[in-house]
Amino acid sequence: MSVRTSGVYRVLSSPRDREELLLLDVSSTDPTYVPSEGYEEPFRERVDDLEAGNRIEATIEWDPEGNPRLGDVEVLTRTRIEFIDGATGIFEAARETAEEAAMEGEAMNSRVTKSTDGEDNGVVYTFAKQTGERNLYEEFEEGITPLEPLIARLGEGGADPPYDVFVIRPAEESFVIVYLALEREGLLARTVRDTYT
Repeated sequence: MSVRTSGVYRVLSSPRDREELLLLDVSSTDPTYVPSEGYEEPFRERVDDLEAGNRIEATIEWDPEGNPRLGDVEVLTRTRIEFIDGATGIFEAARETAEEAAMEGEAMNSRVTKSTDGEDNGVVYTFAKQTGERNLYEEFEEGITPLEPLIARLGEGGADPPYDVFVIRPAEESFVIVYLALEREGLLARTVRDTYT
């Protein structure tokens, strides 16, 4: 007999298997890996349509051996998250934000970025290299360090989803960037994507 659990999750691509999705419970941040293949139509099309970053309401079915599968899913917001490793030519706002943090002895810093018209178009966070064995880029990718608080802060500031979120590990810098574009597929998001992917 299978067990069913339900909740609201943030979808990430699984870092361990291309045929999996990583679901992070938005409240507890507990991870659940579910297969992205092997579903029958018409449900298969709904699973195939999921993108990393989507916030979903889902039912997970657990078989007697404790293996989870998606039983039902509804997309709540179509925010998208992309991970970009080894980026070069890092934009000035990110470098300045990281330099300010270093001068103040802080591990993290942020700033609102603006379009050429002076409108808020995103928020950039920089995180200094972590001590010891920690790799913050991989922690974001694996859901160990959740992006959810940063995404939630956009909503609290009055910007409605969906957003485009970029987690960037520069090739020649000692910090990690999380750049949240307020408008999915807006000019800022397209520029970041065209520049670094």
